[in-house]
Formats: sequence, structure tokens, C-alpha cells
Amino acid sequence: MSQYTPAGPAFDPATGQPYPAPVPPKQRSWFVRHKVLTGLGAIVVLVVVISALGQSGGKTVADAQPPAQPSATTTATATTPAREPTTTPPTSAQPASQDAAISTPVRDGKFEFTVTKVETGVKHVGNDILGKDAQGQFVLVHLTVANIGTEAQYFFDSTQKLHDSAGRTFSADPTAGLYLDGSNSFLNQINPGNTVQGIVAFDVPADAVMTTAELHDSAFSGGVTVALG
Repeated sequence: MSQYTPAGPAFDPATGQPYPAPVPPKQRSWFVRHKVLTGLGAIVVLVVVISALGQSGGKTVADAQPPAQPSATTTATATTPAREPTTTPPTSAQPASQDAAISTPVRDGKFEFTVTKVETGVKHVGNDILGKDAQGQFVLVHLTVANIGTEAQYFFDSTQKLHDSAGRTFSADPTAGLYLDGSNSFLNQINPGNTVQGIVAFDVPADAVMTTAELHDSAFSGGVTVALG
């Protein structure tokens, strides 16, 4: 039976020296040996980085810019108070329109009136048998009435008025008007183009001073005034 001799280093017969130990093959890195996995990993990392940059606060480059500073023009406009619109100073009040004078034609609706005369201080109208006494005094307004419209129109003495210096308004007295010769003032129809003469009687206080007559072509017209002087 032979004795086991452990293997030892081999000797070079020429030099008697042992052969150098064999150099193990150089191991390549894991990344070199797994090129495919390394490439995939790099792609994944790149995608993650890009995604993180795109979602960082939801801000873009434009959002990161500092707010624009207001220009000098804008600042001046914001701080300068608005200028009040200029207005023309009011002129002195215009004088009120003057009432027409006696003998001046004036118009209201379809009628043109001309006051020709005013009698004051009349105590009785009519005659000794038929007539009427004034409570104060009768003021008799003589006037002509012309129809300037295109249709017939009734003239009513009851729609006419007088004003005195105390600001009072007086209505006509149709009954007294019946006793006036040729008054033609009670319920008189006037055709277009025609003119009639009338006298309207007013029973007013004895001390009243008449200032204006207010004449109407109907009960609902605006009326026109004549200064009695």
C-alpha cells in the first residue's frame, strides 16, 4: 500500500524554483456582466428624474419668474387722483317768461284769444228788471275768440279764471254773463276760422286787484295767461 503525498507546488527542473502560482482570471464587474439590466435601470432612473422635475410644485419656468414691476406710467396713474370733470359755472337765472299783455293774441288748444278790455268795480249787470248784483264787484273781461283748429269747438266761459295780487284764483260767473248784451260767452260753438266776441264776468271781492287772466279752450287744456296790468 502506497503512502499519499499531498500535491505541492511544481518545480522548474531548470532552475529548481517552483513555478509561480497561476493568476486567477480577472473578475468583471456586475454592471459589465449584466449590460442589459444596467441599461434598463438607467432608463428607469432617467424616467423617474424627468417625472420628478416635471411635477416639482407644478411650476414652469415662466411661473418661477419674479412678478413684473409696475411701470412709472402705471404707478403715476394709480397714485394720481382722478380729475373731477370741469363744469361751467351756472349763469344767472334767466328771467321768467312774461305773460302776454292786453291786445296781444295768445293761443291755447284750438282757440286764439285776444283780451281787448277789462272793466272793474261793476256792481250790477243787466237792467232794472232782469239782472244780477255783485257780491263784491264784477270784473268784466272783453275778449275775442278765434277757432284756429280744423273742427268746431265750444267756448265755455266757466273754464276761464282770474288771479289777483293776493294769489287767489276766481272762477267766472256764467249766470252774470247771461245778462251781458252781446257777450256770446255762454256755451258758444265756434266753427274753424270763425271769430266771436265775448264778455266773461267774474264776481270777486271789492278790494281784489286782478293781475292775470287764465284762458282755456276746454276744461282740460293747459291754459294761457294774460297780464291785466
